[in-house]
Amino acid sequence: MIIVHHLENSRSQRVLWMLEELALPYEVRRYERDKKTMLAPPELRKVHPLGKSPVIEDSGDGGRVIAETGAIVEYLVDKADGRLGAPANRTAALDYRYWLHYAEGSLMPPLLVTLVLSRVPLFGKTAQKRIRPWIETHLDFVEAHLSRHQWFAGDALTAADVMMSFPLEAARTRAGLNASRPATIAWLEKVHARPAYQAALRAGGLYDYA
Repeated sequence: MIIVHHLENSRSQRVLWMLEELALPYEVRRYERDKKTMLAPPELRKVHPLGKSPVIEDSGDGGRVIAETGAIVEYLVDKADGRLGAPANRTAALDYRYWLHYAEGSLMPPLLVTLVLSRVPLFGKTAQKRIRPWIETHLDFVEAHLSRHQWFAGDALTAADVMMSFPLEAARTRAGLNASRPATIAWLEKVHARPAYQAALRAGGLYDYA
């Protein structure tokens, strides 16, 4: 059994979706953010020293604890004998590897900076204007890819799509992603309509980005 230490409105929603797509049994332990700081509660430090979510524990693997969304997703692909992993086609496999890491390595940093700056009076608004072109470049890049491909890697859903879901949901909520980029919006709607995604929402509780 896999235990998901799930923080509300966080990256860990992707882990629940991944588990639902793979039909792997799991249990959710929910955590609420501090209402003032919006940070994870100290209880998560008992699970992992960094005190962050997502974190999973796998009782079927000696109680192994795994943190970081990308590492968790790759672990689950291995556990499911490669399902939702890299496609057989080499080009699609290279796309898979790229987008799997791009999600957190390139797209999330400017979105996170934007969120932080939005809470800083005066100076924050000025700084956001300087970051805006950076975000626009990323969103245009994603739109161009999705205008040519049904999914991020190959002809079917993969873990790369799972990884890309949170930053694009965040971009729609707080970084101006809208109907001006129709391929990206269509991809998000397609993701949100999946039964496994809907099941993950029910399992995870509060999630403002769907």
